Amino acid sequence: MDLQSIKNRFGIIGNSTELNHALNTAVQVSATDLTVLIVGESGVGKEIFSQIIHALSIRKHNNFIAVNCGAIPEGTIDSELFGHEKGSFTGAVESRKGYFETVNGGTIFLDEIGEMPIGTQARLLRVLETGEFIRVGSSKVQKTDVRVIAATNKELLEYTSKGKFREDLYYRLNTVPIRVPALRNRKEDILLLFRKFVVDFAEKYKTVPIQLDEDAKNILTNYNFPGNVRELKNIAEQISVLSKTSFINSSQLNTFLPENKLNNMPVLANGFVSNGEFANEREILYKLFFDMKKDVTELKKMFLEILQNPSLASTAANFTKESILTDFSNTQATEVKQVNQQPQIVQPTFVQPIHSTNNQAVIINDEIQQHEVVEESLNIMDKEKELIIKALKKHKSRRKDASADLGISERTLYRKLKEYDIEDL
Repeated sequence: MDLQSIKNRFGIIGNSTELNHALNTAVQVSATDLTVLIVGESGVGKEIFSQIIHALSIRKHNNFIAVNCGAIPEGTIDSELFGHEKGSFTGAVESRKGYFETVNGGTIFLDEIGEMPIGTQARLLRVLETGEFIRVGSSKVQKTDVRVIAATNKELLEYTSKGKFREDLYYRLNTVPIRVPALRNRKEDILLLFRKFVVDFAEKYKTVPIQLDEDAKNILTNYNFPGNVRELKNIAEQISVLSKTSFINSSQLNTFLPENKLNNMPVLANGFVSNGEFANEREILYKLFFDMKKDVTELKKMFLEILQNPSLASTAANFTKESILTDFSNTQATEVKQVNQQPQIVQPTFVQPIHSTNNQAVIINDEIQQHEVVEESLNIMDKEKELIIKALKKHKSRRKDASADLGISERTLYRKLKEYDIEDL
C-alpha cells in the first residue's frame, strides 16, 4: 500500500517532508512486533499513527485499545491495566480482567505515558520484557501477548533525569521512535487542512464553505498553533458557525485567533507576572541589556564632560584608580600618590580639546590620546548563554536554584543547556 492510499484511508492531509517521514516509519515498523514510542505535541494526531501501525500489522484482526494514562487515577491504573482479584481493595466486589488480559493477541496504545506512576511503570517494564503480569491482590503470574505502542508530549529523557520516569523503561519503549511534526513546522499543509475542515463543517451545518482572502491566508499560515491540528479544526468550526459572511478577510480572521498569541516576538516587560516570574523567559534579558546600555551611555557622557571641562575633574575623585583604568584603559585621568601613608589626589593637566563628539575625544597631550568608544555587543544568544553560565556558577550547578534566579522554569533551563551545549559547572 502506497503512502497516498494510507493518507486517504485514515484521513491524513498534508505533504510535508517530516509528516511523510513519520508515516513511512509507521508503515515499515507495522509488520514487526517492535515497541513504538510516538512523540509529538498535544493535538498533532499521535493516536492516528497507532491505528495505522495496528491496521497494517498481523494483529489487525485482534483487539486494539487506546488508554489515556493521564486520565486514570493513580490508585486505580494498576487495576485498569492488569486487573484485580475480588476483595483486593475497597470496592473490588468481584474479580476483573485488565486491558493486558482482554487485549491478548492485539495492540494496546498507551497515550500520555509520561503521566504513568512510577510503580505502574515497573509493572509495565516486566510485561514488555517477559510478557508476564500479576493481577492486583493476586500472586498468580499470568502471560499475555500484547504489542505496546506508547505516545507522549513530554521529553521523557528529561523526566528520567528528574526521577519521574524509569530510564530502563524509556529505552525499552523507545525501540522505534516516531516524531510527529508540529503544525507550525508544516506550514504548507495548514491551508489544505483548513479547507478540508471548512468543507466538512459546511456539510454538517448546511452552510456555504468559508473562503479566506490572501491577507487572511498569510495570517493563518504564520500563526503559531500551540494546539496544532486540533486548534486549527476548532478555529475552522468557529468561523463556519459564527461568521456572517462566507468570505473572510484578515481583520475578521483575527477575531477568531487568541489575541495573546498573535505576536510571538519577545517584548520588554514592565513587571512580573503573578507567580513572580517574567511572562517571557527572554524579557529579563532584554531588561538587563537596556539597563546596561543606559548605564554605559551615562558613563560616556560624564567622561566627555570631564575632558571638555577640566574643572569638573575633581568630581572624579570618588572613583579609584583601578575602576578608571578598567573602564577607560587608554585614559589616565588621575594619579594616586602615597604621601605619609595618606592617598593624595593629583589633578591631571589638560589642554584644550581639539575636537569632541559623542563617539570620540581627541586631546593634544602626552598622556591622553585619541579615544574611540566601541559599542558593546548586545547579541541575545551570547548574553543569554553568559547569564545561564553565571547562574550555574553562582548556585554550584544546582539547576533548580539557577532557574529560579534566572526567572525561568527548570525545564526551560534544561533545554537551554542542551541548546548552548553547556555542561554543569
